[in-house]
Amino acid sequence: MHEHGASRRTFIRTTAAGAAGSLVIGLSRAESNDGPADHGDLTALGLAEASELVRKRRVSPVELTEACLARIERLNPVLNAFITVTHDAALAQAREAEREIQRGRWRGRLHGIPIALKDLFDTAGIKTTAASALFKGRIPAEDAEVVRRLKAAGAVLIGKTNMVEFAYGGNAAVSHFGAVHNPWSLDRNPGGSSSGSAAAVAAGLCYGALGSDTAGSVRMPSSLCGIVGLKPTFGLISTRGVIPLSWSCDHVGPMTRTVEDAALMLQVVAGYDAADTNSVRVNVPDYRSALHRPPSALRVGIPRDFFFDDLDPEIDAAIRKSLGTIERITARVQDVVLPAPAGRQESVRAAVRAAEAYAYHSQWVEKTPELYQPETLLRVRGGAAVTARAYIQGRRDLADARRVIEQIFESVDVLVTPTTPVPPTTLAEISADVSASLRLGAPYVRNTSPFNVYGIPTISVPCGFTSAGLPIGLQISGPNDGEALVFQLAAAYERATEWHKRMPRMS
Repeated sequence: MHEHGASRRTFIRTTAAGAAGSLVIGLSRAESNDGPADHGDLTALGLAEASELVRKRRVSPVELTEACLARIERLNPVLNAFITVTHDAALAQAREAEREIQRGRWRGRLHGIPIALKDLFDTAGIKTTAASALFKGRIPAEDAEVVRRLKAAGAVLIGKTNMVEFAYGGNAAVSHFGAVHNPWSLDRNPGGSSSGSAAAVAAGLCYGALGSDTAGSVRMPSSLCGIVGLKPTFGLISTRGVIPLSWSCDHVGPMTRTVEDAALMLQVVAGYDAADTNSVRVNVPDYRSALHRPPSALRVGIPRDFFFDDLDPEIDAAIRKSLGTIERITARVQDVVLPAPAGRQESVRAAVRAAEAYAYHSQWVEKTPELYQPETLLRVRGGAAVTARAYIQGRRDLADARRVIEQIFESVDVLVTPTTPVPPTTLAEISADVSASLRLGAPYVRNTSPFNVYGIPTISVPCGFTSAGLPIGLQISGPNDGEALVFQLAAAYERATEWHKRMPRMS
């Protein structure tokens, strides 16, 4: 049952605020593609901005949560970004955060901040469906490790976002709960598989979200929806309690409106998990401090082969302009050739991913195939044909690629590529039939999937728009455990441009 009572107004504020939060403050993301945003709308704030206001007790966590819930109620019917909205639980968490902060027990930058979760992160007592009829009534008994960490940080978990079924693809219409729509153009594909998380963040339904990324499922929808998406170093964030696609390539990552917001989320969810076999022991640095380091000493590598092939002309122009900006703010920009060629990694990832996906689904896919979406069923069944020899060779090649890719960082500090080579197609086009979905969806992950094989950190940041007003993404990658370097350049590029300030105008 939803709670409709008035929230407690105990925080000191500079002006009165209503249920949706009408505090008048300056917003750094005040420009949309169609004109200025409403300065009184709390949902137009970035995570870092909202957090600072909460810390200073100028805005209440309850106000932020009510603002997000009101916006979800108004916009989710057209976006279909959420499968489950945890209305009552979110308000209860917000009230508890308010009480704690009033007593001087501020837990950190996510305390009292509404965050969404892709619906493959287990949440105790709340259904976790992976957007499939197979799991439509599945209610986990325990939280995923990242959910536990978010709760410990005092985050308000506002709901579970729609996604491509079992995270297997980039067509946002492949979901038991219907298509997610791109907030920049409702007839367009927002990408996948973390489609609902990307749409929710872009449209201001939450201040950040978690997604999963096996071939680009954080970065690709972030690029197509004009937000920031980070795939961290493999094993930096626990995947325990996350419904798997491929254990060898699955990553968890934050999706936010700014680079700083991504750093704040990563700070909370990163770290060793002894119960996760893929988790690695690393010293988690202060990621926020990296944002303010000048990029003037950074050496930037451009791997033009493969990543720059067959770019859409408008994306090509935007990337060229972005490289000009990066050249001005860094030590040097130079072309490089990767020691583990990206073009060879697709067969490695495909064999490993397909075999591991089939291993997870085999207990259901032959007994209840009717509960899968047709495209998911086709993809999963394809894994049955992977031989033991092909899988073992794929795992050996994957391990070798992760070792030799480090050689490139002897001559450069970071790599820069386009995130996607093409803008989003329409949902009607990509959903015409399964063959159209597979054909039109393949280019989306061409530039992202090699980095899942390499296992190195990579982030997508907004870098322009097409003439049709569709976002374009720039991908920045670094060495293993090099998230600080990635943030350093990404934040500097963000400061030098204004693409991240745009928000879609949702009426």
